[in-house]
Amino acid sequence: MSPDAYLEMAATEAEHWWFRGRRNVLQTILRGLALPPGARVLEVGSGTGGNLDMLAEFGTVSGLEMDSTARALCSQKTNDRFNVRAGRCPDDVPFGIERSERFDLICFFDCLEHIADDVGSLARMQSLLAPGGVIVVTVPACQSLWSAHDVFLRHYRRYSRASLTQCIAAAGYEVERVTYFNTLLFPLAVAARWFDRLFGRSNSTGDAVPAHPLNAALYHLFSAERHWLAHGSLPYGVSLLAILRQPREDAGE
Repeated sequence: MSPDAYLEMAATEAEHWWFRGRRNVLQTILRGLALPPGARVLEVGSGTGGNLDMLAEFGTVSGLEMDSTARALCSQKTNDRFNVRAGRCPDDVPFGIERSERFDLICFFDCLEHIADDVGSLARMQSLLAPGGVIVVTVPACQSLWSAHDVFLRHYRRYSRASLTQCIAAAGYEVERVTYFNTLLFPLAVAARWFDRLFGRSNSTGDAVPAHPLNAALYHLFSAERHWLAHGSLPYGVSLLAILRQPREDAGE
């Protein structure tokens, strides 16, 4: 991501409807995974630290972040309560040297689209997973929604259900679940993209926090999807979520 994107994220992720709603959705998904008590958790692409407190509900949290500005903002925001290390995927991952550095949960929350080698980055995590460990991935969906905002955030791609599933399989994992989400607001996202194209808007950067009534309404709409996602999947949306595990040793027997 660009330095400006990290600065904006640090300023808005506590209040912005998208960050808050996504945290609620993810918290519900993670609560359904039956993680062991005191799980060891790694967030890849921990950014400015907006998810770390939420993840701390599940155990001891570490982070991996390539950008020095983001790490500094994270350190300031969290008072250095988390072990966030410098590195990048797939070739510079400063975890796993000791066997104690194996994780029950590894998270790629809107991170994989920023990495050129998405397959290699997921594959690299196999050596960091504890037995029975799980990886949770969220990514932006629908290449047709590509916009200047993706360029500002330095995305390499948006995903479809098929392309994300293929990426996971190529990295050597079993797909436990793939679902779209941010579904209720999908029509607004499509309308916004068409508006930008119709009027030639190409200078979109980040997202400031909307006025309070609108921010609250969007937050409640997005967050409400957690109730459905706790039990089922959604057929389309602005984002995708996947749960993946290493193949069982007896899978071929």
